[in-house]
Amino acid sequence: MEMGNLYLQICPTCLKLRIPIKIKNKIKKYPIFYQKVWLECLKIPMGQTRTYGWIAKRIGSPNAARAVGQALAKNPFAPLVPCHRVICSNGSLGGYSGIGGNRKKKELLSKEFELLGKP
Repeated sequence: MEMGNLYLQICPTCLKLRIPIKIKNKIKKYPIFYQKVWLECLKIPMGQTRTYGWIAKRIGSPNAARAVGQALAKNPFAPLVPCHRVICSNGSLGGYSGIGGNRKKKELLSKEFELLGKP
């Protein structure tokens, strides 16, 4: 699967993140909060979405959905750290700071859904 090579996934059996060493080392240079957000974002399977609030709860900061959004806006590893899979609780896309903005976010999600045979 072509997209599978582009995005980092969780190994379903061992639940270990497959993160290239280069990115692991670069992530460590950012604030701890950002690291937690980005690493949690890596756990979102291709073709699925989660909310900013979901990530906030998972990293132990349940009232920090907006801060999660700010951390994702500063994600220099997109789309490897798949912040395009994070949406608003009302189902809207939210933002995407990667090249192409929300148009690209929608395109990435659509391509993932298509590859997985989802409507």
